[in-house]
Amino acid sequence: MIVRNLGSNVEVETPPSPEVDVLDDVTKPWQVMVLNDPVNLMSFVTLILRRIFGYSEEKAVELMLKVHYEGSAVVWTGEREKAELYVQQLQSHQLYAVMEPVD
Repeated sequence: MIVRNLGSNVEVETPPSPEVDVLDDVTKPWQVMVLNDPVNLMSFVTLILRRIFGYSEEKAVELMLKVHYEGSAVVWTGEREKAELYVQQLQSHQLYAVMEPVD
């Protein structure tokens, strides 16, 4: 901060603060991933994805097939609290689900 005394007037200059792009755990997006498992039927995974996320049959099948063939699929992205809820719901149906911050 620079202070200049100009007689009866005082001028205060503050240097511009550097722009910092700060994303903490609260504001950064998180993704929910379903992992492949040898236990659940593909039809069951599709049903659970439709129930929890409200996906159409086509979207749920697409995600389920990605899990089946690629080992995992991102099924939702958004705020951390909701991601935690979705992971809990998926796990309560015995699906392997994890969440991680989006890079």
